[in-house]
Amino acid sequence: MLGARLIYSSGFHSSPTFPDPPCASVIVLGVQEPLQDAARVKRRIDSFPRCTWNLRLAHSHMEEAGPLLSSAGLVALPRDGKKQVKVKGEMHLGHGNQSFTTEFVFHPFSSVPTTQQLLFVLFLLLYLTIVISNVSILWVVCTDHTLLSPMYFFLGSLSGLELCYTTVVVPQMLVSVWDAHTTISVGSCGAQMFFFVALGSADCFLLAVMSYDRYVAIRHPLRYALIMTRQLCWRLVVASLFLGGLLSLELTALVFALPFCSRQINHFLCDVPPVLRLACGDTRLHQTVLFSVGVAVLAIPFLLICLSYALITAAVLRIRSAEGRRRAFHTCSSHLTVVLLQYGCCGLVYLRPKADSAEDEDRQIALIYTFVTPLLNPLIYSLRNKDIRQALSRAVRRALASQPQ
Repeated sequence: MLGARLIYSSGFHSSPTFPDPPCASVIVLGVQEPLQDAARVKRRIDSFPRCTWNLRLAHSHMEEAGPLLSSAGLVALPRDGKKQVKVKGEMHLGHGNQSFTTEFVFHPFSSVPTTQQLLFVLFLLLYLTIVISNVSILWVVCTDHTLLSPMYFFLGSLSGLELCYTTVVVPQMLVSVWDAHTTISVGSCGAQMFFFVALGSADCFLLAVMSYDRYVAIRHPLRYALIMTRQLCWRLVVASLFLGGLLSLELTALVFALPFCSRQINHFLCDVPPVLRLACGDTRLHQTVLFSVGVAVLAIPFLLICLSYALITAAVLRIRSAEGRRRAFHTCSSHLTVVLLQYGCCGLVYLRPKADSAEDEDRQIALIYTFVTPLLNPLIYSLRNKDIRQALSRAVRRALASQPQ
């Protein structure tokens, strides 16, 4: 009796030989080899105990392939009258309990329908508030001729980042809250992770840039306009986005090179720590890279911010006027409030030691930097900044005056 010829593929190539990748896919194409190869196939499969296999059967010579599959310890599951090894969201092998996840599902906040509906309304209202407030800040900074200083340029850039950052997460989250069975494909999950990490990292870098801007404004007020030119401001914003995107691309590619043994993410978004917990292989290298990226994105900018504020404090204390010192501290207090909230929450998630018991805590903390921080940023800056309040008031009056009577 004839057996089947097996072709192994690893990622981007396939070969009729047996390569040695860390993980491979088994594809039964046809019946061309003797049945005695079944033992060799089984030994080959057993040599990859951690691998997840994707087994597809060719339509030709299906009857002859069956004995080979049985001899190798594999089971072909029927689907629509054709023998295929496929279950929704996973590719299964009868050999062991390995499965290749093709889609994920988020862990629901609650299984009670009434609670799900209330959470949906709450998150939707928070998201709309974030969008309206950040768009308002971005609008007045771009249109009001009195807000031309670098501080307001960076504030508008921060609002734009917060708007994109929240939009990457919340719409998918609302869909999952409304229907707990909603799935997300591996590709969509990878895209969400990339943009989430890239925009979040750029946000942290931009906060460090804003602290440097405050230092220059207080330490060198007469040369402030000459130092912080519009060209330099644009370069600093672009550099923040580039560094964030580069680190995110490296981290996302490393995470999604792993096979995944489970499909339920104990989170409401495709963040790096919860997705790594689903991997079947050894993730020590990935955990090390994640910690290194966390240090680069959080610890180093935070130290630079602390250095900037130490120099700012030394400069402010040299001001003789009490009113001058009060105004200088008032200018920096809004930024410092946002910094402590952002870096404190992110540091608890990405820089503390890994622990299974921290999964639910990570999800709760993530709600803070997903909703609270983007909501507080425009509120803090607008309520504590007289120029922003006046610009918003003028913009509203112009909008009302332009309406037809």
